[in-house]
Amino acid sequence: MQMLQAGAQAPDFTLPDQNGNPVSLQDLRGKKVLVYFYPKAMTPGCTTQACSLRDVQADLAAHNLVVLGISPDSAKRLKKFEERDRLNFTLLADEDHAVADAFGVWGPKKFMGKEYDGIHRISFLIDEQGKVAHVFNKFKTSDHHQVVLDYLAG
Repeated sequence: MQMLQAGAQAPDFTLPDQNGNPVSLQDLRGKKVLVYFYPKAMTPGCTTQACSLRDVQADLAAHNLVVLGISPDSAKRLKKFEERDRLNFTLLADEDHAVADAFGVWGPKKFMGKEYDGIHRISFLIDEQGKVAHVFNKFKTSDHHQVVLDYLAG
């Protein structure tokens, strides 16, 4: 797993959102983009993280920031997640984990003694020119939103 670092050009990608519409990173040039990878929609940690981002959406938008949540879930499952938790940002379906691979966040994990490949919970702040400005890889699901806001304010 070779994770992207700050200063690298973010890989351009197009993925379907929770409504099945294509969303391209390149179309968001001129805005900051928080690309956050999470393992599975509607699980406890992922729900905590998503709802916290939902609750500070206005603060993030004030920094000219767009949130893109990416998981290997289907668009149909992401739609259920959006509706159940009234999420107010874009969720993207990376079912073949190609984008997770490109960002270097797909790799070996351990859970309850089992090893498997999956998405690592890591977020990337992409600047207005499409470069990785910062990598967030040290946070709890409950404080991810605050770590991002603190960085933006700092």
